[in-house]
Amino acid sequence: MAVVVRIQVSLGGVPKQPVPRAVVGPLGIEGDAVAHPQVHGGPERAVCLFAEELIQRLRGEGHPIQPGDLGENLLLRGVDWTSLHAGHRLRIGAKVELELTRPTTPCGAIAGAFTGGDFSRVAPDRHPGEHRWYARVLRGGVIEVGDEVTAQAVATTPANST
Repeated sequence: MAVVVRIQVSLGGVPKQPVPRAVVGPLGIEGDAVAHPQVHGGPERAVCLFAEELIQRLRGEGHPIQPGDLGENLLLRGVDWTSLHAGHRLRIGAKVELELTRPTTPCGAIAGAFTGGDFSRVAPDRHPGEHRWYARVLRGGVIEVGDEVTAQAVATTPANST
């Protein structure tokens, strides 16, 4: 079963700090802010997601990464990260529904989480399936640590089918 391991917020910047529960609205998690709104945040980048398994893998490679260091709002366990694509929907708990919009592009603000400051370790073009995701909020509500996460791909119809 996939679950929410941590919910994290900050007044802007990293690391984000854990909270046990939060309200998710159209622009993300209440009480969370971003340092550079021209790059982060907004309806298409309302929530940043990462996988606990990837943090463990990065630690195993010798990186000093801790939860919240990459600016992720939700740290999830048990989601098949390599199968995710833009358009996938995640249901969290009984009510909240997110839609993945795009992989995040790493920046220097997260360099301290990586040996030698090489934050390209989570760049989607260099390490597919090992990066953070941005998501839009389709349906808001309250979430809590331990909430179940269900991922589902949205069926698409080929443009040229008849």
